[in-house]
Amino acid sequence: MRRQVASIMALVVMIALALTACGPAATATPTMAPAPTEEPTMAEPTAEPTMAEPTEAPTEAATEPSMAAVDCMDAAQGDQISMMYQWSGAEEEKINSILAPFVNACGVQIVSESNRDDAVLDTRVNSQPPDVLFWANISPMNLYTDQLVDFNTLGVDAGNYPQFWQDLGTLDGSWLAIPVKADVKSIIWYSPAQFDAFGYTVPETLDDLNALVEQMVADGNVPWSMGFESGSATGWTGSDFIQDLLLAQQGPDYVNSIISGDTPYNDAGVLQAYQQYAAWASDPAYTVGGATGTLTTPFLDAIYQVFSDPPQAMMVKQSGFAGGEIVAQYPDLEYGTDFDFFTFPGIQGVQGGADFMMVFNDSPAVRALVNYLTSEPGAVAWAEAGFDLTPNNMGVGHYPSDQVNKRAEILANAEAFTPDMGDTIGAPFGDAEWQAIISAVQGDDIQAALDTVATAQQEALQE
Repeated sequence: MRRQVASIMALVVMIALALTACGPAATATPTMAPAPTEEPTMAEPTAEPTMAEPTEAPTEAATEPSMAAVDCMDAAQGDQISMMYQWSGAEEEKINSILAPFVNACGVQIVSESNRDDAVLDTRVNSQPPDVLFWANISPMNLYTDQLVDFNTLGVDAGNYPQFWQDLGTLDGSWLAIPVKADVKSIIWYSPAQFDAFGYTVPETLDDLNALVEQMVADGNVPWSMGFESGSATGWTGSDFIQDLLLAQQGPDYVNSIISGDTPYNDAGVLQAYQQYAAWASDPAYTVGGATGTLTTPFLDAIYQVFSDPPQAMMVKQSGFAGGEIVAQYPDLEYGTDFDFFTFPGIQGVQGGADFMMVFNDSPAVRALVNYLTSEPGAVAWAEAGFDLTPNNMGVGHYPSDQVNKRAEILANAEAFTPDMGDTIGAPFGDAEWQAIISAVQGDDIQAALDTVATAQQEALQE
């Protein structure tokens, strides 16, 4: 009998051990992968929207040092916020990491939907608008004016934003759009080592830049790498360059008057900028490959040409993302020694791109979210995540690298900000502008090309 009992007990133990071995392992706490310090290249549009699961508050008390600074206002544990944006992949990971301190502190759930297609977002907004919308330009402010909540009523700390940001997002006295993410386009990349080797100094005025360019040509160096081939978007880098010339030659009020339609695109000031650009972009003494090189060199290759060994040119005008591309292509180069950038000389204000936040529902949770993103804790979280630049000046000094901090200081100290004209005016203006730039580089009549763009400008603004 004892032998039978012992056998039965042994069998039970073996079964228990087998079940334990086959059972689920202990659940590990997930860790967020560190976000890259440089901004990512533009992803392809997402065909279908991706719905994220609600971001749940943790069951244990948060331990982050900045948590006490998050003001939950009247938000209650379990409140939900519906959110739509155009970020995906690494970008979506970054916005989630930025929102995490708010979610953890306040116990709010965020239900987010991502889609890069403007038409899809517009359909959703018109059928069932989210509580909070993030859009890659400011145009929805004009589309949904009657539906948007005035930020002046939501407890925003306006002192964290330069007046030009407030003015840009205000319509008929209502503050309807706040920038959350921005890039500075008005910068020129160069090699400090190469400048030192030839005795060049960073120019401070437009006249200084012109003199530097002529000195480089006299020394037998090619000043610019200006290739702008980009498939169906060929010409967009030329558009950025011309807008910076307009900011230096005419100023931000002039650029804004083009965006509003008060100044036609075939104005004499625009012609002057085109003539300057075409003189550089079509001459092999001034840019790599002359007109053919400008038209056929991919825009990423144009960046690389300045930092190749030996360099093919001394400078390239490109947005902030160029820093990441330089590091990826030439990982041995050192920022500040082998590559760096300076503000476009003589510019009055800066040109850039920005994503804006708009609100459709005034609820306690939404108020708390808006307060967080526009406050110092939100700005610091955004900067530390390295999700490009926050226009909230409280983020300055908190970015993951000296390079990004330098761009942030340029934005924070700017006199004005003008969005990309093509992005802001809309179709059919953008395509017409790019074609005019291509025509100018090819040596066609610039005034005739600008007349065509001016017609497209009026068509776009009348829609």
